[in-house]
Amino acid sequence: MLEEKGKELGRLIGQSPEYQALKRSSEALNDDRDAVVLLQQMEKLRAEAQQLIQRGENPTPEMEQQLDSMLEKIQAQPAYQRAVSAQENFDKLMLRVNQWIMDGMKKGAASPIITLG
Repeated sequence: MLEEKGKELGRLIGQSPEYQALKRSSEALNDDRDAVVLLQQMEKLRAEAQQLIQRGENPTPEMEQQLDSMLEKIQAQPAYQRAVSAQENFDKLMLRVNQWIMDGMKKGAASPIITLG
Protein backbone atom coordinates (compact mmCIF):
# COMPACT_ATOMS: atom_id res chain seq x y z
CA MET A 1 0.00 0.00 0.00
CA LEU A 2 2.77 2.46 0.83
CA GLU A 3 4.47 1.77 -2.47
CA GLU A 4 1.25 2.50 -4.35
CA LYS A 5 0.66 5.72 -2.42
CA GLY A 6 4.28 6.75 -2.95
CA LYS A 7 4.02 6.18 -6.70
CA GLU A 8 0.74 8.09 -6.81
CA LEU A 9 2.33 11.00 -4.93
CA GLY A 10 5.28 10.94 -7.32
CA ARG A 11 2.93 10.97 -10.31
CA LEU A 12 1.05 13.95 -8.90
CA ILE A 13 4.27 15.83 -8.18
CA GLY A 14 5.47 15.08 -11.71
CA GLN A 15 2.28 16.62 -13.08
CA SER A 16 2.52 19.72 -10.87
CA PRO A 17 3.07 23.10 -12.52
CA GLU A 18 6.18 23.57 -10.37
CA TYR A 19 7.79 20.36 -11.61
CA GLN A 20 6.82 21.02 -15.21
CA ALA A 21 8.35 24.52 -15.02
CA LEU A 22 11.51 23.05 -13.48
CA LYS A 23 11.76 20.48 -16.26
CA ARG A 24 11.25 23.08 -19.00
CA SER A 25 13.74 25.54 -17.49
CA SER A 26 16.35 22.82 -17.03
CA GLU A 27 15.99 21.75 -20.65
CA ALA A 28 16.23 25.37 -21.81
CA LEU A 29 19.37 25.90 -19.73
CA ASN A 30 20.93 22.75 -21.18
CA ASP A 31 20.10 24.04 -24.67
CA ASP A 32 21.81 27.38 -23.98
CA ARG A 33 25.31 26.61 -25.22
CA ASP A 34 26.90 29.76 -23.77
CA ALA A 35 25.45 29.07 -20.32
CA VAL A 36 26.54 25.42 -20.43
CA VAL A 37 30.12 26.35 -21.38
CA LEU A 38 30.25 28.96 -18.63
CA LEU A 39 28.88 26.53 -16.03
CA GLN A 40 31.44 23.91 -17.07
CA GLN A 41 34.27 26.45 -16.79
CA MET A 42 33.03 27.50 -13.36
CA GLU A 43 32.87 23.91 -12.17
CA LYS A 44 36.39 23.21 -13.41
CA LEU A 45 37.77 26.28 -11.65
CA ARG A 46 35.78 25.51 -8.49
CA ALA A 47 37.21 21.97 -8.46
CA GLU A 48 40.74 23.35 -8.82
CA ALA A 49 40.14 25.74 -5.92
CA GLN A 50 38.75 22.86 -3.83
CA GLN A 51 41.87 20.80 -4.51
CA LEU A 52 44.04 23.67 -3.29
CA ILE A 53 41.96 23.95 -0.12
CA GLN A 54 42.25 20.20 0.49
CA ARG A 55 46.03 20.52 0.28
CA GLY A 56 45.91 23.29 2.88
CA GLU A 57 46.52 26.05 0.35
CA ASN A 58 44.39 29.06 -0.46
CA PRO A 59 42.96 29.70 -3.91
CA THR A 60 44.79 32.50 -5.65
CA PRO A 61 43.22 35.94 -5.85
CA GLU A 62 43.07 35.45 -9.62
CA MET A 63 41.03 32.27 -9.19
CA GLU A 64 38.64 34.03 -6.84
CA GLN A 65 38.29 36.93 -9.27
CA GLN A 66 37.65 34.55 -12.17
CA LEU A 67 34.97 32.71 -10.18
CA ASP A 68 33.31 35.98 -9.20
CA SER A 69 33.35 37.17 -12.79
CA MET A 70 31.94 33.89 -14.09
CA LEU A 71 29.25 33.92 -11.43
CA GLU A 72 28.19 37.43 -12.44
CA LYS A 73 28.03 36.35 -16.09
CA ILE A 74 25.99 33.22 -15.44
CA GLN A 75 23.60 35.03 -13.12
CA ALA A 76 22.89 37.50 -15.91
CA GLN A 77 21.82 34.70 -18.28
CA PRO A 78 17.99 34.59 -18.63
CA ALA A 79 17.97 30.79 -18.94
CA TYR A 80 19.92 30.48 -15.68
CA GLN A 81 17.63 32.94 -13.90
CA ARG A 82 14.56 30.95 -15.00
CA ALA A 83 16.16 27.68 -13.88
CA VAL A 84 17.02 29.09 -10.44
CA SER A 85 13.52 30.51 -10.01
CA ALA A 86 11.89 27.24 -11.07
CA GLN A 87 14.14 25.28 -8.70
CA GLU A 88 13.22 27.57 -5.80
CA ASN A 89 9.51 27.16 -6.54
CA PHE A 90 9.85 23.38 -6.76
CA ASP A 91 11.82 23.30 -3.50
CA LYS A 92 9.01 25.24 -1.81
CA LEU A 93 6.48 22.72 -3.11
CA MET A 94 8.55 19.82 -1.81
CA LEU A 95 8.87 21.47 1.61
CA ARG A 96 5.06 21.71 1.74
CA VAL A 97 4.69 18.09 0.61
CA ASN A 98 7.12 16.94 3.30
CA GLN A 99 5.19 18.92 5.89
CA TRP A 100 1.93 17.31 4.75
CA ILE A 101 3.56 13.88 5.05
CA MET A 102 4.82 14.69 8.55
CA ASP A 103 1.35 15.92 9.55
CA GLY A 104 -0.14 12.68 8.25
CA MET A 105 2.45 10.61 10.10
CA LYS A 106 1.66 12.40 13.37
CA LYS A 107 -2.04 11.79 12.91
CA GLY A 108 -1.40 8.17 11.97
CA ALA A 109 0.83 7.57 14.98
CA ALA A 110 -1.79 9.05 17.31
CA SER A 111 -4.64 6.99 15.87
CA PRO A 112 -5.52 3.79 17.73
CA ILE A 113 -7.08 2.39 14.55
CA ILE A 114 -4.81 0.72 12.03
CA THR A 115 -5.97 1.05 8.43
CA LEU A 116 -4.37 -0.41 5.36
CA GLY A 117 -6.52 1.21 2.71
